Amino acid sequence: MAGLYLEEFEPGQVIRHPLRKSVTESDNMLFSVMTLNPQPLHIDFAFAADSEWGRPLVNSLFTLGLMIGISVHDTTLGTTIGNLGMTETVFPHPVFHGDTIRVETEVRSVRESRSRPDRGVVEFEHRAYNQDDVLVARCVRQAMMMKKAA
Repeated sequence: MAGLYLEEFEPGQVIRHPLRKSVTESDNMLFSVMTLNPQPLHIDFAFAADSEWGRPLVNSLFTLGLMIGISVHDTTLGTTIGNLGMTETVFPHPVFHGDTIRVETEVRSVRESRSRPDRGVVEFEHRAYNQDDVLVARCVRQAMMMKKAA
């Protein structure tokens, strides 16, 4: 697996993920429908045209999922035991259909588990930017990570 083990993370380490994604209208519509989110700012072009944005906004929970998803291959693929939580989640700028999202992850802290010697906790800060290098999302995530087998 491509993911890193607990011992391979260091505080201050920054990972610039090579995978990027251009967000489509279909991505936004499908996600909103699948999550039963009828917010007209996401799915109603006429409503959104009369908003301050003048067009639909991409569902922020899609943006959050995309940001973390882009990070998985380089960080936790096959080496995570589970997410423990997310904090400090902000969306300082909207995402629109056609925006291309890139992500970087900074390791904030690493610690061994106090009760289970085969694992530990890594705190990540994920940051997503659009094609103009404008920050569109940021989240701090805590993940339970495997240690290398002894």
